Formats: sequence, C-alpha cells, structure tokens
Amino acid sequence: MFDFDQYLGFLAFLTILTIGFWLMIFLLTFVIPYWIGGSLIERLKEIREEKKAKREAAQ
Repeated sequence: MFDFDQYLGFLAFLTILTIGFWLMIFLLTFVIPYWIGGSLIERLKEIREEKKAKREAAQ
C-alpha cells in the first residue's frame, strides 16, 4: 500500500497537523486572552493616572 518514504511523509504530515492544532488551541485559550486582559488592565491604569494628574493640576 505505502512505500517507506510515503509512510514517513504521511507521519510527518500528521505530526505537523497535530502540532498546529494544539498550538492553535493553546493560543486561543491562553495566550490571546492573557494578552488582551493585560493590555486592558494597563489601559485602565493609564486612564486612572491621567484622571489623577488632572485632579492634582486643578487643585
């Protein structure tokens, strides 16, 4: 059915496909939400600091 070279190519294809699948699952469930959450927290800190600076400048 398969020659040995074709078998190795098929195994390489399945390995790459599986690695890509788990990488996408990891990125979508951990890395991207962590990145978005961290950027939102940093932005909120910046907004608070701007408001605090405006209040201090007004006094």
